[in-house]
Amino acid sequence: MSKKISRRQWMSVLAASAGGVGLSSLGTSRFLRADIATRDDAPEGIGVSGSEASPCLYTAEGVVQPRKMIDTIHETDVLVVGAGPAGTTAAIAAARAGVKVTLVERYGHFGGLSTGGLVLVILGHWTADGTQVCQGVGEEIMQRLDDIEGGIVNRRDKVNPTVDAEALKYVSLEMIAEAGIDVFLHSWAVDAVMDGPVIRGVVFESKSGRRAILAKQVIDTTGDGDIFAAAGASHEERLYHIGLPYRIGGLDRVDQEATRGQRLPRHLGSVTPINGVRWVNMHGPDANGLDVRELSRLEMEHRRQIWKQVAELKSSPGYEDVYLMETAPQMGVRISRVIDGEETLTIAGVRAEREFDDCVAIGGAWNADHVAWQIPYGSLLSKNVDNLLTAGRSLCGEPRMSDLIRVIPNCWVSGQAAGAAAATAVRQSCVARDVDIPTVQTLLRSQGAYLE
Repeated sequence: MSKKISRRQWMSVLAASAGGVGLSSLGTSRFLRADIATRDDAPEGIGVSGSEASPCLYTAEGVVQPRKMIDTIHETDVLVVGAGPAGTTAAIAAARAGVKVTLVERYGHFGGLSTGGLVLVILGHWTADGTQVCQGVGEEIMQRLDDIEGGIVNRRDKVNPTVDAEALKYVSLEMIAEAGIDVFLHSWAVDAVMDGPVIRGVVFESKSGRRAILAKQVIDTTGDGDIFAAAGASHEERLYHIGLPYRIGGLDRVDQEATRGQRLPRHLGSVTPINGVRWVNMHGPDANGLDVRELSRLEMEHRRQIWKQVAELKSSPGYEDVYLMETAPQMGVRISRVIDGEETLTIAGVRAEREFDDCVAIGGAWNADHVAWQIPYGSLLSKNVDNLLTAGRSLCGEPRMSDLIRVIPNCWVSGQAAGAAAATAVRQSCVARDVDIPTVQTLLRSQGAYLE
């Protein structure tokens, strides 16, 4: 049977899919929307979802998605998309500034790669002169972890501490709840709502279907720049290392007599706050974090590699009781999209200790081995989309800045800066690029941020 159908037949199918609504062409201004039906025997409050369905159609021209109205489920002042380190601090900073904040996250927890990705070391908040440049919300997170047994270790001058992923999830949750932030978990943002060059909100998919959230200001902290890409913001795509960290347990059961005189085995990893547990990082190959086939292939290869590494460790004398405790449920994509901002961070600028009038955050060094560097507001701003900010690993920087921009403390501080700026823009009733920078800086200092 031939798959080809005439245009007249195709249009008839489209019209039928609209529940009888007339449709003269795909370019019609009328939206397709089915009436909501309920069943007498359905539980109270539960609709029959089949009546809302608007499935894609298989045609000779390809797969076609009929035009339909998308329900607006929520409206807010500041919408933060992605609840990793940058998104968490952005949402908290904005909410503490007194505006209505909504946080959308694709997973069921907060923290992004710092929790779900098992990237547990807090790397990059000290400088060569012993200054801790990550203050404000990021420092408060670490202070709260201090108060939790097994929450954090190695909290001392010029040393990079390590956190427990579950403790960090809990602390993040408590701070977000205390700030009165509206939260949508299990929600994958898939599109931007545009009004010319201005972003007005975001469309997301969840078990509730496809819905929209409208906002006065939007902050893209997805890490991959999913929202600014959907909004048409100019940006660059990059290949970088993609790994899969994991945790091993049973190190407290190692037979020390059996290991005497033996070289330390490979893949022992690094200390965690839990006795006998270590986390093992994975460098991984340079790959495309935006290619689902590549991600699927790497996920499978990495899991095989992890199993072999743990088996090799268990075969070492004295390490027979070591076991694979957990693999990260989230792939370790380090860099993918980077926004084309009003200002570009460079290694030359770091070395020259370049200063910016619009400085909104300060970054540190991996191992307290170089000077502080300023993060200008312009590196968070899109060149061509209004009311859109980004923070974390997707802010504007040259490729050589990737390893500084992406680490957790620098995501914390750039996220707090974005949140403070978005809140200020709401209060000043202006687009993000026109916000008064001294007002943003004053707000950040009042929240404990370090801008010296």
